[in-house]
Amino acid sequence: MAEEAKQETAAAAAEVVATEAEKKAEEPAPAVETKAEEPAPAEEPAPAEEKAVEAEEKAVEAEKKAEDDSEEEKKAEEAEEAAAADEAAVIDGTGSFKEETNLVSELPDPERTALAQLKELVAAALANGEFDLPPPAQPAAAAPAEEPKTEEPAKEEVKTEAPAEAAAAEETKTEAPAEAAAEEPKAETAAVDEPKTEAAAPEEAKAEEPAKEEPKAEEPTKEEPKAEEPAKEESKTEAPAEAAAEEPKAEAAAEEAKPAEPEPEEKAVVVAEEESTKTVEAIEETVVPAAAAPAPAAEPKEELIWGVPLVGDDERTDTVLLKFLRAREFKVKEAMAMLKSAVLWRKKFGIDEVLDADLGLPELENVVFYRGADREGHPVCYNVYGEFQDKELYEKAFGDEEKRERFLKWRIQLLERGIREQLDFSPSGICSMVQVTDLKNSPPMLGKHRAVTRQALALLQDNYPEFIAKKVFINVPWWYLAANKMMSPFLTQRTKSKIVFCSPGKSAETLFRYIAPEQVPVQFGGLYKEDDTEFSTSDAVTELTVKPSSKETIEIPATENTTVVWELRVLGWEVSYGAEFTPSAEGGYTVIVQKTRKVPANEEPIMKGSFKVSEPGKVVLTVNNAASKKKKLLYRYKVKSSAESA
Repeated sequence: MAEEAKQETAAAAAEVVATEAEKKAEEPAPAVETKAEEPAPAEEPAPAEEKAVEAEEKAVEAEKKAEDDSEEEKKAEEAEEAAAADEAAVIDGTGSFKEETNLVSELPDPERTALAQLKELVAAALANGEFDLPPPAQPAAAAPAEEPKTEEPAKEEVKTEAPAEAAAAEETKTEAPAEAAAEEPKAETAAVDEPKTEAAAPEEAKAEEPAKEEPKAEEPTKEEPKAEEPAKEESKTEAPAEAAAEEPKAEAAAEEAKPAEPEPEEKAVVVAEEESTKTVEAIEETVVPAAAAPAPAAEPKEELIWGVPLVGDDERTDTVLLKFLRAREFKVKEAMAMLKSAVLWRKKFGIDEVLDADLGLPELENVVFYRGADREGHPVCYNVYGEFQDKELYEKAFGDEEKRERFLKWRIQLLERGIREQLDFSPSGICSMVQVTDLKNSPPMLGKHRAVTRQALALLQDNYPEFIAKKVFINVPWWYLAANKMMSPFLTQRTKSKIVFCSPGKSAETLFRYIAPEQVPVQFGGLYKEDDTEFSTSDAVTELTVKPSSKETIEIPATENTTVVWELRVLGWEVSYGAEFTPSAEGGYTVIVQKTRKVPANEEPIMKGSFKVSEPGKVVLTVNNAASKKKKLLYRYKVKSSAESA
């Protein structure tokens, strides 16, 4: 208190100084004049002014104290709320995620423009065959075709060398001009042979176009022998050598190695050209089918993803394309790349075959399953990794590489079936789901499952965009919450708005924010049971909060000749519960249906009861919470006629 008084005094003094300074600043001239004309009276008003200022300051101080008190109260309330939030250990996004519309008419102009651009890119890609996988048999088919073609030039060289040696033996008396003339035909022979060897080599490199163009470019070279006929007539022994070199398949050329006239030489050149043309045509015949493989894609064929065509007038197409656009923040090129990658991956993975495959893993039905819907109609998928505490089940799923590969296919198969059977891609339909992941007793981070779970997560992120409306993690250990707090700054606002984490003590209440209790399985705090003959998900559940050290009563009115059926659950129990029937008639006797007793925490999660009513009255259910913590109470009931109960 003394320190506060000192602070208040110092503040008051500072305010007095400030006030005086302001007054002096406002009236500097009159102050000087009063001092000059009437010095004594000028000093007298000062005490009165100071008193007035002090009074004002005290009023201001009182207001400040009131404000400080209110601020302290607000801080205290905020601290209580923060403590409650820490106790709940629920980490939610700043705002609940709300799905955007899929109606094109309701889209903003930039998004509508991006959708139209993506449609154009998809149509062009389909026309160019960009969604088709490359033929896997192409390299294997090209290898055998190359070997005989590469051997042919070698044979030609052998045949060429033999006549060349014979010609060299005959040229014993050849002069220098004849030698010069002999070099030109040899160069021409090499020029003629080049198209054959070059046509084979580009085939190995899979570049057929240069091979097709080179023979045309070398035609002038083949015409040169016509201009050099006089020189060749002088060297009569060289003409047979050239004819033998240019005609690999004509073995009779060696026998006709005599002084030849220009006309036979022209025929040999023509024959060689025809042979080379046939060789090029043969190459074209073997290469064209491989190059022309994408030709059918010139006519856009129907390409489906999740049973929805990528182009056309189907209204579901817009919904699918919008998923890829939203996943890439409406960046058209990035969305197109993601869509193309997803389609090609689906073909490589063999989605159609996986859908119909019997993977033989019935034991995993309790690990991942679909159950009910959330309050907005989204189907709910539960992931219960605690089931892998069973070592036999764990080994069956992740024991070796083959089993892990089968588990991955099973997980993709389950997702694909859920998408096709439970989602609606029409513009006003439900096209996303809620995922609930239970981390209670989940296997450690390091294990045989680590690689395949990471692979599955990557595949889901890359190929299934915008399929999660909300993801709720329940029974989250403290260290997981701490890790999430560290990673939270790196997540986008859109992602954070979809993710919720909650501790074991608040898991059920957190689920009820998004999923009605009648839709939540019993194991997660709800009232849904597969084998329930009395109630179904259409029978709504009422939620109540029983305050600490208080009692809650539930009255169920009943008429004559009826049967009242009810079920009740208190999360965490540790409360007293009883039921009785009270008749409406005065003087009637109260009937104890269920004697009041304390229900421990490990009791059967749901209490069921029924009572046949013979006279008008009411069934009263009583829950007494003597604990210091509030309790969540769930109940529902039916009043059936005697005919229905029979």
